[in-house]
Amino acid sequence: MTEAHLGESTCNHTPSLSRRRFLAWSSLAVAAGFLRFPAQASAAQPGSVRAVPLAQVRLTPSLFLDALHTNRRYLMRLQPDRLLHNFVLYAGLDPKAPAYGGWEADTIAGHTLGHYLSALALMHAQTGDAQCRTRAGYLVGELARCQAHAGDGYVAGFTRKNAAGQIESGRAVFDELKRGKIDPAPFYLNGSWAPLYTWHKLFAGLLDVHAHCDNAQALQVAVGLAGYLQGIFSALDEAQLQKVLSCEFGGLNESFVELHVRTNDAQWLALAQRLHHHAVLDPLVAQRDELAHQHSNTNIPKLIGLAREYEVTGDAASGAAARFFWHTVTDHHTYVIGGNGDREYFQQPDSISKFLTEQTCEHCASYNMLKLTRHLYQWGPQAELFDYYERTLLNHVMAQQHPRTGMFTYMTPLLAGEARGWSSPFDDFWCCVGSGMEAHAQFGDSIYWQDGQGVYVNLYVPSMVHDAAGLDMTLHSALPEQGSASLRIDAAPAEQRTLALRVPGWAQQPRLQLNGQPVDTAASDGYLRITRVWQRGDTLSLAFDMPLRLEATSDDPAWVSVLRGPLVLAVDLGDAAKPWSGKTPALIGGQDILQRLQPVPGKTAFVYNDGVQQWQLSPFYAQFDRRSAVYLEHRDAAAWQQRQTELAAVAAAQHALDTRALDRIALGDEASEKAHALQGGNSNPLSYRRRPGR
Repeated sequence: MTEAHLGESTCNHTPSLSRRRFLAWSSLAVAAGFLRFPAQASAAQPGSVRAVPLAQVRLTPSLFLDALHTNRRYLMRLQPDRLLHNFVLYAGLDPKAPAYGGWEADTIAGHTLGHYLSALALMHAQTGDAQCRTRAGYLVGELARCQAHAGDGYVAGFTRKNAAGQIESGRAVFDELKRGKIDPAPFYLNGSWAPLYTWHKLFAGLLDVHAHCDNAQALQVAVGLAGYLQGIFSALDEAQLQKVLSCEFGGLNESFVELHVRTNDAQWLALAQRLHHHAVLDPLVAQRDELAHQHSNTNIPKLIGLAREYEVTGDAASGAAARFFWHTVTDHHTYVIGGNGDREYFQQPDSISKFLTEQTCEHCASYNMLKLTRHLYQWGPQAELFDYYERTLLNHVMAQQHPRTGMFTYMTPLLAGEARGWSSPFDDFWCCVGSGMEAHAQFGDSIYWQDGQGVYVNLYVPSMVHDAAGLDMTLHSALPEQGSASLRIDAAPAEQRTLALRVPGWAQQPRLQLNGQPVDTAASDGYLRITRVWQRGDTLSLAFDMPLRLEATSDDPAWVSVLRGPLVLAVDLGDAAKPWSGKTPALIGGQDILQRLQPVPGKTAFVYNDGVQQWQLSPFYAQFDRRSAVYLEHRDAAAWQQRQTELAAVAAAQHALDTRALDRIALGDEASEKAHALQGGNSNPLSYRRRPGR
């Protein structure tokens, strides 16, 4: 979701994760490409493996449990009646509390309530927290009351600004659509900020409450609202519908597929299939990357919808499009922390080094890419999918929540010297606040997966699991700081079960023990597998080496990041509260450059000293209140000197041009614009790459 309103305010370089998977079970790190799937065939039948339900997993002490508790505290600070304000008001009832500020005071009001419902439902499933379930039930009851008063299934909190500039109920948008009046923009529809996107959040929240809180009323409200929307869409022909779909609509197609699954009513599947945005989805069905300059998080949910259609209908083209999109994004459009997008948009493929800015990596996009990853994995377990998942979870999602305040980032800047910007509790409510609420309520949802033979362990997150293919287990882990984990059997059936432990793509020399004795087994397809009749107390212990390594951007091998195990390390450039105007740190030397990084005793940190520069690297995700440098320039001494000569020549040419200029105006600089009496309309000042502009 864009924040731009219309008229408003190792010692060797290795390719990035998204372009390779190391065969870590060998003694050498050998690159291997991702599998490709043709449109006419699928790798496996949908549903060959399933995540163990969230309610059967409990987190144990770790950074993930800490983040979960921090998130719960924030969720409990929010007042349900304030989030309900617009829903109640525009249903013709009396609100019980004032509305919140930020985006909740704009025409997108109501999107947060959908996220909040999902977060409460997920938190209840993850922890058994009765208060979360009670809150979710209250919210659903109030929505049902608003819907009943409307009488036709309509229930919404969004508004619209009419031609006279007045704010009115968002219902007016859909009255106009039904009459054939359609005025779309990428993020606005008939004067309202992405109303279908907002409704997708509400549908998702209602469906989550239905699934995780066993709340039948939530499904009833969703069906009622779907009926209202069916009446609107049925009045539109295909050309009109495509105009509507040119405005961001989230993953509304996914919601209707899911509604079909829950109700066994075929009309909702048919409606989901109508919501096929041809301009975006048809090239992907044809296996073409035309993503450049498309809004990342506008499109990812549409592909999640196609993935869900494939799972329900078996339509191979939909599944192939979702796979192609995932591989295209992770191979060609993804930063080292797992995020994508600059200013929320995909750029040209393989251009990461050219877009290291203060506006990279919107959290919503990463959150939804993880959702899409889960879908692909259940079609056939492939360990490399969880290489991406693990990296994004640790280096982007865990960087997105402040551990002390519980606040969230919108972007995660990767321009050297930048710091993260944090939301306020009650006056922002960006889209990424909503996805942050959800992401930090469900860390147990992807650790354990099961099929008819046993359990896959994909993430080494400390936890306990009940009845995973009949097994109760406790997972201890020293990751991400140290390369070891153990899995203890607490209860087991009398039949054989296979335990498949994922060997991460970054792992070196994996070693497996059963009850303290080495196990001589080789990894297959990225997993170490043991099949046996398990006994209570059996313990599997896994260890692997985590040497430092460099990963270069795909477009320029001179720009690298330093990693250790699953963690991206960053240079700590100081307190975020203090300005920074230095040069981007550089690694000057040959292929043995990492030998200059010396470990700091007792910390996951390393000091670099080449006699000229000295600085410290530590895990990027944990630099919450620091300025960071994730991407570093790496050249040998001769290449470095040549590069400095080239830059000096560019600077000299610019200086010569400046001396010949009669005058100069700095767009976006208030003082410069006033001095030149600049006038204009429909233009907003901005700062990009630390330069003002419009």
